[in-house]
Amino acid sequence: MAITKEMIDRINELAHKKKAEGLSAEEIEEQAALRKAYLEGFRANLKAQLDNIEIVD
Repeated sequence: MAITKEMIDRINELAHKKKAEGLSAEEIEEQAALRKAYLEGFRANLKAQLDNIEIVD
């Protein structure tokens, strides 16, 4: 799953709301799902970058 700008914006929006006033149960679940998707995408991207590294002597 590719991480979109909208997903990152929503993660940030929920983080700010959590600090300001707290989140509802649905928003907590949404935040957890978005964070999980973000981390999976980040790890996949990092793995792809590392797989493309070629060490030359």
